[in-house]
Amino acid sequence: MDDERFMRAALAEAQAAFDDGEVPVGAVVVCRERIIARARNLTELLHDVTAHAEMQAITSASNTLGGKYLKDCTLYVTVEPCVMCAGALGWSQLSRLVYGAEDEKRGYTRFAPRALHPKTEVTAGVLADECAALMTRFFQPRR
Repeated sequence: MDDERFMRAALAEAQAAFDDGEVPVGAVVVCRERIIARARNLTELLHDVTAHAEMQAITSASNTLGGKYLKDCTLYVTVEPCVMCAGALGWSQLSRLVYGAEDEKRGYTRFAPRALHPKTEVTAGVLADECAALMTRFFQPRR
């Protein structure tokens, strides 16, 4: 299944973030069955609270496409986007969002369920257990 294949690519980015000491969230943007952007959290490296994987992916994909809208694109991200990222995805007019693990504490569905563009299709729970396990492995020694 393509959703699982592309989510595995996002998981590889999340693992790279984990290895760098970043919160392990990874993302890829797919357009016409091709990955056009890969990203991961860079908040520690850049000392920037806005440097979430989704924000990095939006910027990279927009640069690749030569425009600010991500119509006909799907974002695969390992964890449910936060409100900030969901708002940015809404402004980008993303066609489809696919995420793995839910974020019960900071996820957009809890605080701003209408933040995405009204036409954005959402698929939740793709490889959710694997995505959640990576987050648990990261945060467990820190708590």
